[in-house]
Amino acid sequence: MKFVVRSMTVGLLMLLVGACGETSSPPPVEFRIPVEVSDVMTDAVEDTIVTTGTLRPRESVVLTVETPGFLRLVRLESGERIAEGTHVEKNGLVAEITGEDARLAARLEATQRHLEASEEELNRRQQLFDRRLIAEEDLFRARATYEDALHNFETSKRTLEKTRITTPIAGVVLQLARDANNQPVADGQKVTQGFEVARIAPIDDLIADIDLVGPELARVRPGQPVRIEHYAFENTTIMGKVLRLSPAMDATTHTFRAEVEVDNGDELLRPGMFIQATIVTDRHQDVAVVPRDAVTERAGRDVVFVIDGQRARRQEVSLGLGNDDWIEVVDGVSPGERVVIRGLETLTDEARVRVTGS
Repeated sequence: MKFVVRSMTVGLLMLLVGACGETSSPPPVEFRIPVEVSDVMTDAVEDTIVTTGTLRPRESVVLTVETPGFLRLVRLESGERIAEGTHVEKNGLVAEITGEDARLAARLEATQRHLEASEEELNRRQQLFDRRLIAEEDLFRARATYEDALHNFETSKRTLEKTRITTPIAGVVLQLARDANNQPVADGQKVTQGFEVARIAPIDDLIADIDLVGPELARVRPGQPVRIEHYAFENTTIMGKVLRLSPAMDATTHTFRAEVEVDNGDELLRPGMFIQATIVTDRHQDVAVVPRDAVTERAGRDVVFVIDGQRARRQEVSLGLGNDDWIEVVDGVSPGERVVIRGLETLTDEARVRVTGS
């Protein structure tokens, strides 16, 4: 019995020693670089130039007093006096000059009476000449007197017309009857020759004068689309186009002037505003694009890292147009592939990666 117990004890000890003698090797640790990725997309991409400029009217007219007198601004159909911001039609009346000075300057009644008398005298002498009762020289003198009277009458009519101040173009009243202190002038104020009654310009189409530096000039040509923005109107873009380029450089700023035609049909913009202009010099539609952060340089070549399973494969690419966020890939990747955009600083070809975001 003691022998059996001893044998069992020895066996158990041998089993324990055998179990303690076995060594288990841990599985190898696999290190994968965490990265964020983005899809290669199909989109439009543009080459742009961002600059600034100032708006002005395409054309404008300044209406001034030519005949001294008392100023009377026209009344609208509503009964209110014309004001700055009022729309006026072509040949529309803006103001009248009244008073004795204007009437005397015109002398319309006197010149008309003189014309009528001269015409009667000319007709009478023509009849006498036809009957051979006067010499031809008398008829010539009567005709010369009539021509002088007609000239004076026409001059009087033009002078009287000048007391009615009309606009030769349609547009908006930008400035109206202000004195030397820039204060509005009341009706009945006596004005002299040269007083500025109104400044009128259309504002449905405006011109933005923008400046370009030398390298930019080579990329700009008439007809290119331009996006116009002003800080007063957030998320609002107004379209325009390059109208013409200056043939000479500004000697002071060393820039080239370009004129941009702005479609201001909604009249949000005003002459004198300082705007931002984005000129679209080129545009490619439906091309493969990647985030600009996906492109890096290795050994002097542009490359991206394409996700292939759990590895990042380095791929050389040919680039096209781009902006601050996206860039066109002409060759090297295809839409639908995924490229690394974060964590690529230490990546090598075929490195194992772990996608942590998109």
